[in-house]
Order: sequence, then C-alpha cells, then structure tokens
Amino acid sequence: MLKSLFNWKVLLNLVIAIGVFVGLVWLTFRWLEYHTNHGQEIPVPNVINKSVHDAIKILDDTGLEYEVDSANYDPKYRPFQVLQIYPSPGSRVKDGRTVRLRVNPRTWAQIAVPDVINKYSGLAFQRLDQVGLKIGDTIYEPSIQKDALLRILYKGNAVNPGTRLPRFSVIDVVVGSGPMRNISIPNVVGLSVKEARAVITKSMFEVGLVEYEDGGKDESDIIYYQDPAAGDVRDQGMQIDLWASKRTPAELRAKVEQLNSIYRMKVDTSLPPVRYEEVHTEPVYEAPVAPPVPKKETPKAEPAKTEVATSKPVAGTEKAKVSSSSQPAGSTTKPAASSNTGQQTTQKPKAKKVVVE
Repeated sequence: MLKSLFNWKVLLNLVIAIGVFVGLVWLTFRWLEYHTNHGQEIPVPNVINKSVHDAIKILDDTGLEYEVDSANYDPKYRPFQVLQIYPSPGSRVKDGRTVRLRVNPRTWAQIAVPDVINKYSGLAFQRLDQVGLKIGDTIYEPSIQKDALLRILYKGNAVNPGTRLPRFSVIDVVVGSGPMRNISIPNVVGLSVKEARAVITKSMFEVGLVEYEDGGKDESDIIYYQDPAAGDVRDQGMQIDLWASKRTPAELRAKVEQLNSIYRMKVDTSLPPVRYEEVHTEPVYEAPVAPPVPKKETPKAEPAKTEVATSKPVAGTEKAKVSSSSQPAGSTTKPAASSNTGQQTTQKPKAKKVVVE
C-alpha cells in the first residue's frame, strides 16, 4: 500500500491539487482587493458649518456617498447648516463609502393642528400652547356660541384641524362674542330652497323646518311661506321655518291664508285700548286707645267719735294725757274754741282731742 502511495501518478495528482488550491486562494484575495479597493483610502473632508449644498458638492468630488439626516431645529444655527458628519473629518475611508450628515432644518418640525373648533376658548388656547402654536390676534365675531373658538387663521387663511404647521407658528383665532340682538329677518319668499338657505345663513340665522308640498326634497322648489315673517326682528341664531312648492306663491294664496290664520294672529285694533290704573292706598294708622283709668273713690265723711279719757290721780305734779284712739298717726288736731262748736259745718269733720288735767 505504501508503494502505491509513492507512485508517480499519485504524487502528480497531489501536486496538481495543491497548485489549484493555492491558485484559487490567490485569485480570491486579488478579487477582494480589487472589489474593496484595498489600499485606496480617502480622507473625509471637513464640511461642518458649511451649507448642505456645498457639503454635497465636496463629497461628490471626493467620490464619497452621503446621507442627509435632519436634526431638531436649533435657532442658533443657520438653516441647512451641517452640524455633524460621521465618520469624523480626517478619517480615512474607502472610495464609495457612505458619509452621514446631520443638518439643521430650515425651521421647526411641523405639527398637526389640534381639533379645538367649537371648544371653550380657555381650554382651546391651553391645548394650542401645549402643541407649540403661539396665539397672535384674537378676533371676536358675533355668534350664538359665546366664548367658543370658531376658526383658526394662519397667515390670513383658515386652517382645518389636522393641518400641519411649523412648530411655534403664530396663528390668529376667531372667538364668538355672543349673538346679535334685534336683527331684521330677510324675505326669502319667491326664492328657491337653495337660495333661501344661503340668504338665511348670510343674515346670521338658521334654517329650521323645511316642509315640501309634494313630500320631496328638491332644492329648486320655490318658497311660498316663511315663519317668522320678513321684517320681524329676532336674535342671531333663531330658526326660520320654510314652506316650499313647485308652484308659485300666487297659486298657493289659499294655502298662504290658511298658514296666516295659524302663524299670523291678527289683533283687533278697533276697540279702545284697555287702561289699567294703579290705585295707591295708603295704610291708615289709628292711635292706640288708652285703657280706662280707674276712678279714685273719695272716702265719705264720718262723724268724729270723741272719747273722754279720765285721768287717774298721779302722785306729784305729772299730767296725764289722753288721746283719741281713732286719730290717724301724724295728723294734727285743734282744741275746741268754745262750747258753740257743736254746730255742723260744711267742712270735713275732724277728730277732737280732749286733754284733762
């Protein structure tokens, strides 16, 4: 078996196989060097702070590919100014290598306008400020939606919710100031339903019930009756009911009279107006009646009773005094002047006091 291995034919085939393998490896590396430009490196040019147009032109001249990536807008730098490059300037890369540029955009990133139409103005302003929109002028417009945000204006044009605007854009808002009072109602009799709708909307009213005579909804039908009547005054936003038909108002005179009897009640002005007079009655105050004062009874005069007190003999020279027991305390008495005082007088009799020594 060893002898067969050292046969010249086997050795020849082995040498040929090794030569083919070495040749394939050499060709593979040569192909890779050619395909990857081995040994051919290009320094990355410094394009920072240049405009993106100049940077692209420089990279094209050096044979490098590029990608542009927008960063967040920074007002400290110029629009479209190159802020960063990767790989960094001075790095050596192969021909055809892609270089990434970070560029300052022209303005702030765009944002969607939030849906704040017909919302309360205070909440709407807060929402607009949160998304980065600045409120410019506030325009007040008559509307039944008082203090509600009616429209958003950007550079004088109305924008709808969802419209994309640059961040920190200045917008104007239209806010309702409340309904107008005592507006004259327009005359739409004889107009088509479509024309009547436009006139009513322009006059700041709303279309209420539209009754078609034939039951259809043809906007070309002619208005032959309206309520309230033309010339009446109403507040803004009030509804105007319409009656439409394909016939003219002159042909529907009987129908108009019937509607007048319902919606146009006539007031009889031949009777004199009733006058209402207001009677002012003043309350009468009576003096309070004083309670009756009880009469003071005068005591009747009674004949005085005289009591004679007899004195007992007392030792010494002391005198005994006898006083009348019927005399009231603190009263003064006078002695009898003479024996003729027994006659009665008109004066009040007084008790007599007799002193016996």
